[in-house]
Amino acid sequence: MMWFKSYRITFACLSRMKIYRYPWTRLYGTSQTTVDSSEIKTFVALAHRWWDEQGVYAPLHSMNDLRVPFIRDNLLKTVAHHQPGKPLSGMKILDVGCGGGLLTEPLGRLGASVIGIDPVDENIKTAQHHKSFDPVLEKRIEYRACSLEEIVEETAETFDAVVASEVIEHVIDLETFIQCCYQVLKFGGSLFITTVNKTQLSYALGIVFSEQIAGIVPKGTHTWEKFVSPEKLESILESNGLSVHTVAGMLYNPFSGYWHWSENTSLNYAAHAVKSMRQEPPVPAGFVFTGKTEELHDKDSINPGVQEELKK
Repeated sequence: MMWFKSYRITFACLSRMKIYRYPWTRLYGTSQTTVDSSEIKTFVALAHRWWDEQGVYAPLHSMNDLRVPFIRDNLLKTVAHHQPGKPLSGMKILDVGCGGGLLTEPLGRLGASVIGIDPVDENIKTAQHHKSFDPVLEKRIEYRACSLEEIVEETAETFDAVVASEVIEHVIDLETFIQCCYQVLKFGGSLFITTVNKTQLSYALGIVFSEQIAGIVPKGTHTWEKFVSPEKLESILESNGLSVHTVAGMLYNPFSGYWHWSENTSLNYAAHAVKSMRQEPPVPAGFVFTGKTEELHDKDSINPGVQEELKK
């Protein structure tokens, strides 16, 4: 009888607790995937064109003018000193969905040790071939043909930064993807994302104009339903242990071929989030652990039925 009363009291209090998720409690393995196999064919066909600066990937080459300093400057805020010419020396970075290595290489040239991963074998072959022309990059960059989920267990809490640039609009399970990013980051590590907002304007310009009219991007590259708003992304990041520090709009001028920062996030945007430091699950007010038993305080917060049980 005493056990039954204690159980009822404990259950009543637990039912009032806010639910917190701690993504570090479970590692996501190869049984789950965020790779959309229906998009693989598109990227296989374009794998040989990554380093054509005037071709279909020209906007990504130009985007480096924004995203490389964005990553570098935010990472340098976390260190007291850095080497001239190699400011990211000593840092480990994971470039998820690296493609042909357009972003991986400049991060390596800044001194970082970078692992670039991509599920498309042909992309990795292109990246490895291009890297081979620079002996410095041979030592700093490693490429793997795999998904993020496949390396979660072996690289848990390994990286100072994870980069997913123009990637999340292609995954089939965004929340699982973010949870995997969290898993491989060190505590205090940074996640950098660039992607496309889900708006009517992004559909009109990002798909209808860019893909179907101007041919800036190959047809079928994007699916509007997979675009994600900054608000939704921030919600997913925050609920999975990643504190959002920055969200900034990005605009591309197809006539000049250049990107620039903007306060407007209705098309493209960049986000920087930091993995929260390890902490114990919060204890609700009025619920105090004493070791052997649970004591209840603040009777006003306890429902009348439980108060009656306490009096007996």
